[in-house]
Amino acid sequence: MPGIGPDVPARLRRGQWALQGELDLHGLTREAARERWWLFVREAHRRGQRCVRVVHGKGHGSPGRQPVLKDKVQRWLAQRSEVIAFAQASSAHGGAGALLVLLAPRGAPR
Repeated sequence: MPGIGPDVPARLRRGQWALQGELDLHGLTREAARERWWLFVREAHRRGQRCVRVVHGKGHGSPGRQPVLKDKVQRWLAQRSEVIAFAQASSAHGGAGALLVLLAPRGAPR
């Protein structure tokens, strides 16, 4: 990811940042998930939270047992200036069904 050190995504994957918030998108439509996700990221950044988890699910309950939100959430995260980095969570933090997200410090230029 441009503008960050190569160790940041690795440290994120290893769970070396303390989780300060979580959003669970299980069971939501894409539209509802996007709205809830946007509000969550905006509010977490406003509160000064730096590391949050977004649970999008593994798709076990979806048609074809494929994750519906996984790719969408990754694209949404890549579009937000508040997001510095994100990585798939370790198995202890949700594995393939969750992403750990590092947010920019509050007040940092965007």
